Amino acid sequence: MKDGVNGVALAVFVFFFLVVTVLGFMAARWRRAENENSLDEWGLGGRSFGTWVTWFLLGGDLYTAYTFVAVPAAIYAAGAAGFFAVPYTILVYPLIFTFLPRLWSVSHKHGYVTTADFVRGRFGSKGLSLAVALTGILATMPYIALQLVGIQAVLDVMGVGGGESTHWFVKDLPLLIAFGVLAAYTYSSGLRAPALIAFVKDTMIYLVIAVAIIYIPIKLGGFDAIFQAAGDAFAEVNPATDKPRGALVPGEAGQWTYATLALGSALALFMYPHSITATLSSGSRDVIRRNTTILPLYSLMLGLLALLGFMAIAAGIKVQNGQLAIPQLFEDMFPDWFTGVAFAAIGIGALVPAAIMSIAAANLFTRNIYKDFLKPDATPEQETKVSKLVSLLVKVGALAFVLTMDKTVAINFQLLGGIWILQTFPALVGGLFTRWFHRWALLAGWAVGMVYGTWTAYNVASPTQKHFGGSSAAIPGIGEIGYIGLTAFVLNLAVTVVMTFALRAVKAPEGVDETAAPDYTADAGDPGVSPELPKVGTGH
Repeated sequence: MKDGVNGVALAVFVFFFLVVTVLGFMAARWRRAENENSLDEWGLGGRSFGTWVTWFLLGGDLYTAYTFVAVPAAIYAAGAAGFFAVPYTILVYPLIFTFLPRLWSVSHKHGYVTTADFVRGRFGSKGLSLAVALTGILATMPYIALQLVGIQAVLDVMGVGGGESTHWFVKDLPLLIAFGVLAAYTYSSGLRAPALIAFVKDTMIYLVIAVAIIYIPIKLGGFDAIFQAAGDAFAEVNPATDKPRGALVPGEAGQWTYATLALGSALALFMYPHSITATLSSGSRDVIRRNTTILPLYSLMLGLLALLGFMAIAAGIKVQNGQLAIPQLFEDMFPDWFTGVAFAAIGIGALVPAAIMSIAAANLFTRNIYKDFLKPDATPEQETKVSKLVSLLVKVGALAFVLTMDKTVAINFQLLGGIWILQTFPALVGGLFTRWFHRWALLAGWAVGMVYGTWTAYNVASPTQKHFGGSSAAIPGIGEIGYIGLTAFVLNLAVTVVMTFALRAVKAPEGVDETAAPDYTADAGDPGVSPELPKVGTGH
């Protein structure tokens, strides 16, 4: 690590940060609507984004700063097991092709802003809707915190804020400034801000990865030397576990873990509120379909990005916190000016998803807690005002989490977030295709999945942690080690099916379904569908 502050890298970082700050505030005037006081406008960008805007927005939403830092960090720490992120982002797109267009159509027809809105309308159950909303908020909070962890990792490597002995306010001032700017332009511009900034973010990330995948191997003697160095490093025995540090290829014992983690993560990814928020902002069903075909380009990028973990080993990077491995690799290998570009890509890569996540969480609170339970007669203007304020509170909570708690706690809660959000799959995806599931059975299945997943994760230990030491445990009845979230999901589904049979047998009352079959295939401009809004972007 270089001594002191890397002035050149910091100057480049600040320049790009100022550029996206200006774009964030300018976004408020980008295709401004006649009536901005509605969640459709502030929280969904007017439901008007075209193919490319949606592509950049979804990419900026799903491939975050934490992805940029954590995926190669997992490779750096444990080897090929960290590549699970690549197959799961490939599996997810055929999956969402089957249900996202249906969700877009019924949401457009009925004005749904959140997944909990749809669940309430489909099953006539505010209780089930509340469960989905609370799960979404709970799973999103640590995800936002980890974006700030990504920014903090970059600032640490640049030497900004001083050492551990520096006063906490001085040390965290750069992060506080970044947070303040993010909060201000999100409050002002809503979803249009991250949509506009995503163009800059993704362009920079593609540039950095393209340069890194060519330039760094040349400096390290080629990929043969990189894989040789990584293989030697992984063969070393870890004194804490008395086992090899990792492996270039997952062993037979880890294959169930790898496969279930990939499948469970694929099922969970588009259950997150921020994924749905970005999806519902698009202007038509065709935009969704086209995006499922071109989003896999990000998976190609992710595969290349993962290789940076091997490069960090070959470059001799030694860090106590694995999250610093890739920022440190960039600082050691790149010229200072391009290090600044790389750090800016990571920093901006945190701002875009953090903005979308805070908007998504705020929309859930406003529509499914405030309006459903506290003020049923809330006007669109009141909804928008509350959502703006809650988006600020969500960011403050995430910032407090990062500044006051150990970073491993944030990572643990994010792992729990994946387990939790997967338990909303039966109500959301199941509801898009059938109403056979009983609302009380779905609620019972959700509760069982949440309790089992949380308790099992709590009992997982690691060499450094007594609880929440990982996201995998023995699968009951099989004995293999697998992803806890997927096991909890199977248990959730089994309880839902059994209880549905039982409740239907006793003719338990069902809620009113406010949707109809044609709603799930309706497009913008169809009879009975909300008037088509001016499109933003291309592809129409």
